[in-house]
Amino acid sequence: MKLAQLNIAKAKYPLDAPEIKEFVDNLDKVNAIAENSDGFVWRLKDESGDATNIQLFDDPSIIVNMSIWDSVDDLKNFMFRTHHKDFMRRKSEWFYRLTEANYVLWWIEDGEIPTPQHAVSRLDHLREHGETPYAFSFKSRFTPDDLLLLDRADQLAKETQASFIMLSTAADNLKAQNLYEKNHYEKDSEFFTYLKHC
Repeated sequence: MKLAQLNIAKAKYPLDAPEIKEFVDNLDKVNAIAENSDGFVWRLKDESGDATNIQLFDDPSIIVNMSIWDSVDDLKNFMFRTHHKDFMRRKSEWFYRLTEANYVLWWIEDGEIPTPQHAVSRLDHLREHGETPYAFSFKSRFTPDDLLLLDRADQLAKETQASFIMLSTAADNLKAQNLYEKNHYEKDSEFFTYLKHC
């Protein structure tokens, strides 16, 4: 599986304004670095070579960036270990700080290219439900296995017309507990499990 990402930014100035010229003038350079980075697969762009003219929101000052990578580490290496990091440090000069999540990560099948509209739905899901394998941030780093486990459980339940799905995990496995609860599993408070080791 591959890692897809969408991030958005709300510009303080029109893109042809002198105050944001340095950012705009370096887009081609930074995009070229991305395309030549290890693990890069694809990025959203129009005929001009970037995505700044692609409007996915009612607010025309919101610009988008969307790409696909082999792994979380490949994306992070591009973001924080190339010339890209210099522009991230200066983003407050050109962009407003958003009060909601401004980026989202999710896993996709090899060869899949999600639509921009689908990417926005993932961002909306993260904002509404928090971190899940369906839509997450660098804070969680869910793996494809996390997604496949829950997807397979859902699929098997539908195929067998099951009444419910029961998952269990260790009492100290807080990551799994958090994962289950964020995917609408409820902790059972009526029954206890007893084990006898032989």
